[in-house]
Amino acid sequence: MSHWDIFRCTLEGMTATKPSPATEDRRQRKARQTRDALATAACDLILEHGPAATTVEAIAERADVTRRTFSRHFAGKEDAALDFVRRDGDRINALLRSRPAGEPPLLAYRRAVREWLADREDPAWHVRPRMRRLLALADTEPELFAAYQRIRVDAQEESIRIVAARLGSDDVRDVRPAAVVDAAAGVLIAALRLWARGGEGDSAAADLAALVEQAYDALTSEAAAATPESTTEE
Repeated sequence: MSHWDIFRCTLEGMTATKPSPATEDRRQRKARQTRDALATAACDLILEHGPAATTVEAIAERADVTRRTFSRHFAGKEDAALDFVRRDGDRINALLRSRPAGEPPLLAYRRAVREWLADREDPAWHVRPRMRRLLALADTEPELFAAYQRIRVDAQEESIRIVAARLGSDDVRDVRPAAVVDAAAGVLIAALRLWARGGEGDSAAADLAALVEQAYDALTSEAAAATPESTTEE
């Protein structure tokens, strides 16, 4: 057999074993289903028993997977329980990317958040049952809070890169992208904390979307009042 025949057989073998797009889609769908099952199990168990009494082994058992499978998806139980925060952060960033190019960055972020909260076909994970309780718990449990902060920072770093691209600037040397995102995301976090602390029976904090709009109105009003043109030196 010539070198060319060997090469052709090898190439044909590689082509034959390459997964089809349909196979890849099935694998991705299966991986997503497994991740969702683990995240749901982690959330349920932590709300039922508390973070300290919840083990990774118990989460894996409830999701009907192995401990090894859990480790392929998550670094720890807190990351699993708060996976909805990461997913919603990804959705906000996807919506931010799709905003009109000429829209000011702060307004673009605000409207991306508004669109995320207004989606009725695929509701934001933050407003689904039990997530409010989990967010309130994350505010008091150090390990959950640390995981929440890591996930939030990752999402904001991506937002900064998106805003920098919209401005045609360098996100490392230009302060504007980070300033805009930190302010805009800070508003959302403030509204989420107020909403989570309110509890299920608090009508004043029941509407997260309304709270977010109030918080953004407060930011823009205070920012306008703090401009050099509107202040005087004492």
